[in-house]
Amino acid sequence: MAKIISAEQAAELIASNQTVAILGSGGGICEPTCILKKIEERYLRDGAPTGLTLYHANGIGDKESIGTDCLAHEGLVKRDIAGHWSMAPKMARLALEEKVEAYNFPQGVMSQMYRAVAARTPGVITKTGLHTYIDPRVEGGKMNRSATEDLVRVIQLDGEEWLWYPAYKFDVGLVRGTTADCRGNITYEEEAAVLDGISLAQAVRSSGGIVIAQVKYLSQESAKAKDVVIPGIYIDYIVVDSEQKQTCERVYDPALAGNIRTPYAALPAMPMSPRKVVARRAAKELKPGAVVNLGVGMPDGIASVAREDGYIDDLTFTVEQGIIGGMPMGGVIFGVSHNADAIIDQSLQFNFYDGGGLDVCFLGMAQLDQQGNVNASKTGALLSGCGGAINISQNAKKVVFCGTFTAKGCREEIAGGSLKILQEGQIRKLVGAVDQITFSGRYAASIKQPVLYVTERAVFRPDDGQVVLTEVAPGVDLERDILAHMDFVPVISEELKLMDADIFA
Repeated sequence: MAKIISAEQAAELIASNQTVAILGSGGGICEPTCILKKIEERYLRDGAPTGLTLYHANGIGDKESIGTDCLAHEGLVKRDIAGHWSMAPKMARLALEEKVEAYNFPQGVMSQMYRAVAARTPGVITKTGLHTYIDPRVEGGKMNRSATEDLVRVIQLDGEEWLWYPAYKFDVGLVRGTTADCRGNITYEEEAAVLDGISLAQAVRSSGGIVIAQVKYLSQESAKAKDVVIPGIYIDYIVVDSEQKQTCERVYDPALAGNIRTPYAALPAMPMSPRKVVARRAAKELKPGAVVNLGVGMPDGIASVAREDGYIDDLTFTVEQGIIGGMPMGGVIFGVSHNADAIIDQSLQFNFYDGGGLDVCFLGMAQLDQQGNVNASKTGALLSGCGGAINISQNAKKVVFCGTFTAKGCREEIAGGSLKILQEGQIRKLVGAVDQITFSGRYAASIKQPVLYVTERAVFRPDDGQVVLTEVAPGVDLERDILAHMDFVPVISEELKLMDADIFA
């Protein structure tokens, strides 16, 4: 067990200007929190390290105090290459203030990059990101003016366009598991996800860097071979944190780790709200036997609706963190599931997604424009990033976007099978042109992908480069409550109908 060091010693191993790959997902899932906090303490005490480049496929944090927000100090981080920032508002603020170079790439691409680096290939070549803000002909994944280096390129292969994400080199890798055995092998018996810890560790070792693993327990015995997630030969140092929590919300829940199954009835019902209305309408696009992905935010309510209405076992919900089956959890611990059937490597989940395995996906929608483009990554002073949305939306057999019609201050009454607008929101979400193209309506049309846009008061679909209004909520006025709050005039379907009243019951 000579590999065991303290968290303070681990922080000392990180030198200025190094590239650090970090495992973890929102809500403290698989996050080496103790090590991150000690890096922060060292920087505040000694002013070192400085100029770090961070690389993390997932958003890491809890929107308050952990994750990459531990490192959100001017000077500590030079560049943050992230899959998502919504769980790390302090780091997002540094990016908006131009105090770090901010790059955002699809979560699946970033996850698969670890395998590419591990095998010393040129990087990741994929169509994921074409015609979105990731495309270098649009923004190149650069989220602020400080990000000037081109990190993605368009190439031609056999007459087709592809995006090439060149490989990186990692100096340090920070991973987490539950237990380290006497040979340094890492097991995950209390973790709620696997993510891409093994690929990250292999990528760092292939780069000539060091891998530091945080665990909760030490075992004097050898782990069972099939229980080992990260072999000890990939691990250089081990930090023990006896206070390590499964997520930021709970110390350990065996139903989230896949170790037991508990009744869904123990979970609270979703209160009636515009969010529930959207979830109920979106859920009508589900079919028995479907393999489904739910995005973070409003779409995660669809799982609650399916549970309450008794058909959750007729579906297979998945989330990009590698969870298959069960009921995806919402809120800050989005990324884990209650009673999962399987928990696999995140990069393998994206292999399935990129290969068109999803029957339907439900994703968030911050803005929709007249060409059917959707923005879910950057609006005004809100910097969140795309997460897995681009991999998922460009490859699913059907895409359903979910969001409220307006935002900030909107008050609505839902009763008697109808909807009444009491106070209109201050922010319009149906705009002439989105602030950032997370989903390209033009690309979806080119591959003949079925798409639907669902709000609590209206439903739209794209057709021939235009957005068509197909349904309105009972109780709302078409002119006063819908058209008057859009920055473009949609095509009104000749078969315009009311949304089902039971959605509002």
